[in-house]
Amino acid sequence: MNALGRRMSCSSPTRRHSPTTPRITRVVQRTGRLLCWTLAAGMTTATTDLLLAPQAPWWHIVWPLPWYLTSLAIPAWALLRIREKATQRPPDEEALPGSWDQAA
Repeated sequence: MNALGRRMSCSSPTRRHSPTTPRITRVVQRTGRLLCWTLAAGMTTATTDLLLAPQAPWWHIVWPLPWYLTSLAIPAWALLRIREKATQRPPDEEALPGSWDQAA
């Protein structure tokens, strides 16, 4: 909890998914978050193993688990991202020159 007595969360409370957000986009975002968290956990456990050298009998089994999850999350995120990009409609040809003028 922070100083105001509110819980802090990883995602911003002001960011809400709009009802028009496609389901695949939400899945890609969640898979991306899983990838980030598993990378962070993997780096944390590797650092702990290197610097503190825990002697718990279960530690040698637990510390590489985030890396295994990362190796599963990377291809899952990549495939979902490819699918998300494939489902997006390209802009109309008539709208392109107008958007180029607006960008300039």
